[in-house]
Amino acid sequence: MSKLKTVLVTTTILANLIAPAAKAEPSAELVAAAKAEGMLTTIALPHDWCAYGDVIAGFKAKYPEITVNELDPNAGSADELEAIKANKGNTGPQAPDVIDVGLSFGPAAKAEGLIQPYKVSTWDSIPADAKDADGYWYGDYYGVLAIGVNKDLVTEMPATFADLAKPAYVNAVAMPGDPRTGNSSMMTVYAAGLAAVGKGGADAATAGTAFFKDLKASGNLVAVNGSAQNMAQGATPVLMDWDYNVLAMRDKLAGNPPVEVIIPSDAVIAGVYVQAISAYAPHPNAAKLWMEYLYSDEGQLGWLKGYCHPIRFNDLAARGVIPQDLLDKMPSPEAYAKAVFPTLDEQSAAKAVVAETWATEMGAE
Repeated sequence: MSKLKTVLVTTTILANLIAPAAKAEPSAELVAAAKAEGMLTTIALPHDWCAYGDVIAGFKAKYPEITVNELDPNAGSADELEAIKANKGNTGPQAPDVIDVGLSFGPAAKAEGLIQPYKVSTWDSIPADAKDADGYWYGDYYGVLAIGVNKDLVTEMPATFADLAKPAYVNAVAMPGDPRTGNSSMMTVYAAGLAAVGKGGADAATAGTAFFKDLKASGNLVAVNGSAQNMAQGATPVLMDWDYNVLAMRDKLAGNPPVEVIIPSDAVIAGVYVQAISAYAPHPNAAKLWMEYLYSDEGQLGWLKGYCHPIRFNDLAARGVIPQDLLDKMPSPEAYAKAVFPTLDEQSAAKAVVAETWATEMGAE
């Protein structure tokens, strides 16, 4: 058994995987209709996130008749839903056809009538726990929260979230952004809280907010978003983000500076990102074809190239279609052995706490 497969079969979200599915392809009718529309509008897809740049390039190469119009690559999950709301009657280039959001934003978008159902041809190989039964949203990839460290500026490597409170990390620690609007930052707060109190849901969010309030008071938390550029320049020598983002930063910096990637042992939090099609998509067929590509073997292997765990991994592995060199680049399974997938209810409760208390506790706008 490969080391990555060992990781995946230990996680609860993949417990209900079914038998391997045959490779599927979109219908000729869908391909023709999508080509006739001629455009796909995406949002919040930075090219260095989970190898999205290569994934988008792969879609363009396969369907050159379809122009990919990319909106605001640095938007957060909440921004994506707002973009749908703001463009309900707009069929122009500012109306997104598709979204890629944190797990908790999928049900929220469905409840607000912002997305439409569609089941890709590989639907049966997506775990039941990672998709809406009616096809409104569906998990595509996941990662765990990690800590990246600029080794030129930091000599003491943290092993846990708790370690980040030490004086060694003054003026050093950063998150990707605001947890009220970005899922990776929201789950970073959640993870820090879970590490502190051992409880999920609202308790984790309350404890996590207190943890970051203390980091700010001690001067350890910097008021700059974590990024590869800020890490290289020394503005954020210690940052927290999904493992695939931090590993990609490490590769991008290519040793200048050298970067250490750590999975904190006191809370291994996994986060699923889901795909959905806007209920008001100007190019609904192109949107469906995009989903078909993302959930194809080619699209799923694209996530592995970006250090993400594709949601259809077990199906791909059972059919022997995963190149060994991709498996060899993934972190060792021991770091992921305690991975926890917060439920939707836990995430919703946590988001409510952060939305209500973050500004007051952190002095944020």
